[in-house]
Amino acid sequence: MVRILIIEDDQNIAELERDYLQLNGYEAEIVQDGVEGLKKALSGLYNVIIVDLMLPGKDGYSITKEIRAKFEIPVIIVSAKNEDIDKIRGLGLGADDYLTKPFSPAELVARVKSHIMRYERLKGKTSASEVINHRGLEINTASHKVFVNGKEVQMTTTEYGLLVFFATNPNIVFSKEHIFETIWGNEFLGDTATVPVHVQKIRKKIEKDPSNPEYIETLWGAGYRFNS
Repeated sequence: MVRILIIEDDQNIAELERDYLQLNGYEAEIVQDGVEGLKKALSGLYNVIIVDLMLPGKDGYSITKEIRAKFEIPVIIVSAKNEDIDKIRGLGLGADDYLTKPFSPAELVARVKSHIMRYERLKGKTSASEVINHRGLEINTASHKVFVNGKEVQMTTTEYGLLVFFATNPNIVFSKEHIFETIWGNEFLGDTATVPVHVQKIRKKIEKDPSNPEYIETLWGAGYRFNS
């Protein structure tokens, strides 16, 4: 069974999330303190983490960052902070989604389902023993490992899936909408703004100069192109 950890200090919201998730067949547990929430999140016992930003002990930004440093599982931020800068920061630290309060519990369940499906789809995408090479960038699709000039770089499942998509479709311009639909899927209810956030994260890991990328090029008004 899929196990979900809810890190939320508002008891009413936490119980609402838990009840709807349980009604849909998930096992859900609530923690109302940031320090304890992080400890449980890092235990490796959960498939999805839902975290608020404003928490006692440790904030949701720090929790998201530490989870992502260890695990690739879906992390969904649920917060009353609705400014774009908050969303960009949360996504930039590794969150897969950002849902603003107040929200529909049914939408939260739909997003959880979508992220689980997407995670399993990206995790399972392998072309047996195939190695993709582009000017010092090597992607081993059998082991899901990425190397830049012989040095391994760590990628989340989403970053890896996005990089493989680019590398297997070189010199083609793709819009944000097309990329979002391909990587996140039609069933996903998120925002295409997550695409440039993830592209920037990949650039920081594979480019010599992320501000002047050699691999993933931005074509303003059109989208992105991977230069082979």
